Amino acid sequence: MRKKIVAGNWKMNKNREETTRLISELKTAIQKSEAEVIIAPTFVNLAESLGELKGSFIQVSAQNMHFAESGAYTGEISADMLKSIGVSTVILGHSERRAYFGEDDALLAKKVDAALKAGMRIIFCFGEELDQRKSGDHFKVVESQLKNALFHLKGDAWKNIVLAYEPVWAIGTGETASPEQAQEMHAFIRKTLTEAYDSGIAEGVSILYGGSVKPGNAEEIFSKADVDGGLIGGASLVAADFAAIVAAAG
Repeated sequence: MRKKIVAGNWKMNKNREETTRLISELKTAIQKSEAEVIIAPTFVNLAESLGELKGSFIQVSAQNMHFAESGAYTGEISADMLKSIGVSTVILGHSERRAYFGEDDALLAKKVDAALKAGMRIIFCFGEELDQRKSGDHFKVVESQLKNALFHLKGDAWKNIVLAYEPVWAIGTGETASPEQAQEMHAFIRKTLTEAYDSGIAEGVSILYGGSVKPGNAEEIFSKADVDGGLIGGASLVAADFAAIVAAAG
């Protein structure tokens, strides 16, 4: 049985006081859930967030990491640094990292390898731009992103991989892929995994949808057979909204 997961990517939002306040609100708003619940605050608030959530079922993820174990990489954070404070999940490949910081499939493959070597779990993001969707290349783009960054992995590595399909045209735009579009792509992703590995791996991997999920559309999106939860952006910054989305996941 695949895990239902709802992960909140806070991006570059919430200072220390705001982070503490939001976590307090989330602990009140989300008392229990059948889904796994994760938040991803900024690097500077990770350690404090872990402390605030001690004893809670809400987990903490990092938003990114470097591929090197250490070295002259000013401003970067390694997997070992994250593990040393108790963070064992990391988001990699987010469309904003790809667009604004030039992260390509080859670089992401190195980050994936480094995270897995350190024993971390990865929420791996991928998805097409609007022009790629309009031209009908969206399946080809998604397949290429998966193959280039992940398909060098051995089968047993997939127990530490969560996939997050994010149609780039539906992030922060107010646009959302229809539940049918989301299901169509998620089914394609699972089919691609089956062909590359086997049905056991494909059926065991949780595939999240990330693209303007809100309380009003979460239940319908999450009801689709191959949608196993969501990677939530803006709505994760409002406790009541995030709690409603978590409730929609089960």
